[in-house]
Amino acid sequence: MNYDVKDTKLAEKGQLRIEWANQSMPVLNSIKQRFTQQQPLKGVRLAACLHVTTETASLVQTLKAGGAEVLLCASNPLSTQDDVAASLVVNDQIPVFAIKGEDNPTYYKHINAALDFLPHITMDDGADLVSTIHKERTQQIPDILGGTEETTTGVIRLASMAKEGVLKFPIIAVNDAQTKHFFDNRYGTGQSTLDGIIRATNRLLAGSAMVVCGYGWCGRGVAMRAAGMGANVIVTEIDPLKALEAVMDGYRVMPIADAALIGDFFVTLTGNINVIRREHFEKMKDGAIVSNSGHFNVELDIEGLEAISTKKRSIREFVEEYTLADGRRINLLGEGRLINLAAAEGHPSSVMDMSFANQALSAEYVVQNKGKLENNVYVVPVELDNDIARLKLEAMEQKIDTLTKQQQEYLESWKMGT
Repeated sequence: MNYDVKDTKLAEKGQLRIEWANQSMPVLNSIKQRFTQQQPLKGVRLAACLHVTTETASLVQTLKAGGAEVLLCASNPLSTQDDVAASLVVNDQIPVFAIKGEDNPTYYKHINAALDFLPHITMDDGADLVSTIHKERTQQIPDILGGTEETTTGVIRLASMAKEGVLKFPIIAVNDAQTKHFFDNRYGTGQSTLDGIIRATNRLLAGSAMVVCGYGWCGRGVAMRAAGMGANVIVTEIDPLKALEAVMDGYRVMPIADAALIGDFFVTLTGNINVIRREHFEKMKDGAIVSNSGHFNVELDIEGLEAISTKKRSIREFVEEYTLADGRRINLLGEGRLINLAAAEGHPSSVMDMSFANQALSAEYVVQNKGKLENNVYVVPVELDNDIARLKLEAMEQKIDTLTKQQQEYLESWKMGT
């Protein structure tokens, strides 16, 4: 078995951490039990390009239990947990190509190793597998049944491909499932982003000005959690409806050019490029802390920051201090990469339970619908979304009402009014 991990001696530690995370993933565990019995993925080769974390380990174990041959590579150079990668290789015989801190050439070497596996299904977090196939390895397309996509940035890329008519196989947008983005993006990103910022800096959020760039589900989650810890939250947006919602939620809303003057902490969560640029860095106060929790490290104009700096040093792990000509210091966290995974451990396992349940069921759906799906981006079927919500409620020992026959008839009838 080929693999490329930092150190297989870390496997024992990784196994214990995987077991700990798995205790909070009851929905995925129930799917794993069914998969073990039914083998819905038997004979399928599946390449997963995801953050290599304890929760991802539970997912790939579930896919393997369902009969799939699975290979895992990293979807971000700084998100890999090396002990988890080692455990999957040693204890589960799953080939893993991921090393925390790997450089860009190594990252794409690992992407291509995953594609050398000749997958029937791709499982992406950011669409790097799919884009590499379409750019460099089109000969593999006829053998691919379809793929899944985990995150907003990837869905944006894939939807663009579909719109231009260049997408060559169907994709299930796991990110757009309600049991994913309502919970993973809001509660998972909200908690894990602040966790990463605090671990990297050990600074107090209470009483500070926290600038949240983007008020999608991830931005909502970060704003909510930062406000809960006593921060003065400022939101920047380009969408008038989201900006209005932020105002109604009690936050100040202003352009980033204005927020740059007063922010103590900055975090970008937009999926777009150069959200905080050179002209914004030039306005920031001494000691400003800048981070990103969007998928790619393009949201911050790091080249612009480099250009106006006279000195750079690593002052703490995951903290690069840039000194400007007038002596002001700006601190960049985690090289501008996902701070919740660069400096922390990513989303809590109880949230990823639903996200990865969507991944497992979507892979099964692709197999079940072989040849029936067009080359487009599909939302997770509503019935799968609802099943995951139901299983999660059961695991949390929460109960809900069901409609009476009379209520069902009333909702379905146009004749019964006032």
